[in-house]
Amino acid sequence: MDKTSKVLLVEDEIFLAKIVKESLEMRGFEVILASDGNAGLKQFNASKPDICVFDVMMPLKDGFTLAEEIRKSDKQTPIIFLTAKSLTDDVVKGFEIGGNDYLKKPFSIEELIVRMTALLKRTPDTPEKEGFRQAVEIGKYIFDIDKQELCFRGEIKKLSHKESELLRLLYENKNKVLERSPALKAIWGDDSFFNARSMDVFITKLRSYLKEDSDVEIINIRGIGYKLMAE
Repeated sequence: MDKTSKVLLVEDEIFLAKIVKESLEMRGFEVILASDGNAGLKQFNASKPDICVFDVMMPLKDGFTLAEEIRKSDKQTPIIFLTAKSLTDDVVKGFEIGGNDYLKKPFSIEELIVRMTALLKRTPDTPEKEGFRQAVEIGKYIFDIDKQELCFRGEIKKLSHKESELLRLLYENKNKVLERSPALKAIWGDDSFFNARSMDVFITKLRSYLKEDSDVEIINIRGIGYKLMAE
């Protein structure tokens, strides 16, 4: 890392939080620690971290609720969830509300650092990402990439971080095949079967958002990926 990355760690298990904090600090991270969701929100607003690591099950305010509140004003800061849950719906919910990654407990510090480093590298230094326009047309829709909004005839749909990233990749490959594996690695970090199922959920959601324009369609290319068909 060229500069010290600031990490907001919100974890109510004191022993685990101390181990993670000390391990990250030994590897050059600056760590701000909070033990519940309310304190985590205050620390986020005060410290402006580069990345967040939130436990899901916490007192006062859980990790999902904390992330939802942060995403109302901040769409960019990466969020990793720590969860003891293994149910697909719980993890998909984390992605839908704007989470970038998750780790199931117990986890290794090395794996956490690898995932944090990957997200920090992908996070732009400025809100408008280099290489494409802030707002683009998809048929009769206007997709504001920076604001993560999809507009149709004046009605605005707020997108989650992953919804926006997936739609951006589809747009950049408009009328061409977006291969599943590269897309999964770019957004989810790896192309595991579990993440592939999560992507299918997001594709279904994007199709529902784009259904008002019959000239726009996301086609499933069996065994390969998806294609966004649009004028």
